[in-house]
Amino acid sequence: MKDNPILVVVARFLIPLVMLFGLYVQFHGEYSPGGGFQAGVIFSAGWILFVFVYGLETGLRIIPPGVIYTLASLGVLLYCVIGLLGVILGGRFLDFYPLLESPHAAQQAGIILVEFGVGVTVATVVMLFFLMFARRRGEEIAGGLDPDAEDEPQPDEDDWR
Repeated sequence: MKDNPILVVVARFLIPLVMLFGLYVQFHGEYSPGGGFQAGVIFSAGWILFVFVYGLETGLRIIPPGVIYTLASLGVLLYCVIGLLGVILGGRFLDFYPLLESPHAAQQAGIILVEFGVGVTVATVVMLFFLMFARRRGEEIAGGLDPDAEDEPQPDEDDWR
């Protein structure tokens, strides 16, 4: 689709707005509906739109698969570390109050960090799902199978009578 100048221009305008909206949902989720899961899906949708317009190879040059796997692991690790830090400091799992002196500041910092971990994990896992489906389709096409081809032959004009 990168040969279509209209799609390229619209994507150059739209993808940064999608990412900006993802940041808004990520960091405003503590005060209103939204948060890590929704922001992760929005970020991955921006990357998937980029891949649709510019191609999978270009998308993987921007964010290589190794980085995607690493970020998925780090997001889960951040969530677990913040949760276990509350246990280590004398509270319960995901109890943020022992993290800082001020309970209000501890609650805000803990939620922001946990939601950031969730957002990173969700974004990268959705990217990995998309990547697996895209690679499988590429392998089917390279193997001579066209997933979009119809299996049944088209009827002749004589069949309509």
